[in-house]
Amino acid sequence: MAAVDTESFDDKIEDKFHGSDSDSFSDSEDDHNINNRPPIPLAKSNTVYRLFGRDRPVHKVLGGGKPADILLWRNKKCTAIALGAGTALWVFFELMQYNLITLVCHLMILALAALFLWSNASVFIHKSPLQIPHVVIPQECVFEAASVLRIEINQVFAILREIGTGRDIKKFLTVIAGLWFISVIGSCFNFLTLFYIFYVSLFTLPLVYEKNEDQVDALAEKAMIEIKKQYAVLDAKVLSQIPIAGFKKD
Repeated sequence: MAAVDTESFDDKIEDKFHGSDSDSFSDSEDDHNINNRPPIPLAKSNTVYRLFGRDRPVHKVLGGGKPADILLWRNKKCTAIALGAGTALWVFFELMQYNLITLVCHLMILALAALFLWSNASVFIHKSPLQIPHVVIPQECVFEAASVLRIEINQVFAILREIGTGRDIKKFLTVIAGLWFISVIGSCFNFLTLFYIFYVSLFTLPLVYEKNEDQVDALAEKAMIEIKKQYAVLDAKVLSQIPIAGFKKD
């Protein structure tokens, strides 16, 4: 009986040691696997360069709603009407040498004559006269448009004042280059044609950019890097040597 108890006790001790050895072996194996496990790659940054620093879709940048739908050709009927009307006006003024005041007067003569004739002819043909709507511009719309225009004009005045103080030479050079570029373009076209080119660009450039924004943004990023490099060279060799009071560097 004692021998049996001794053997069972020895078996328990042996099983315990084997169990602890297997546990320690499994723990060491887990530690070894953890240490040799390849590092978890960090999530890549999703920041992508966008033209003009935008962080919203092109449709939202253009204000959304019907105006953005028209500019991006999502409402093709309205887009065709707006583009066709602008083209017709350009043809009248530029190709047919029409004057703005003359065109407005002729259109008003035709409209008033048509209304007058229809109002008098309706008595003889037993038709109800035209119900001409009473058009009134709401006062709130005028105040809102004036407020928006005032804010934009004040921003322009603030930028011009900042440039005039001579504290930001980079902005000064940017504005000078922009005005010079506009003057060169303006010397090639008259004001009406230049305005028509800008008008057509509103219906073409946003659409082209929306369809190829990744490629355009990549090219714009390379161009901005090159411009910054050239400006850094110009700043180091020329601009930094100019004694300007309150000169501000980025």
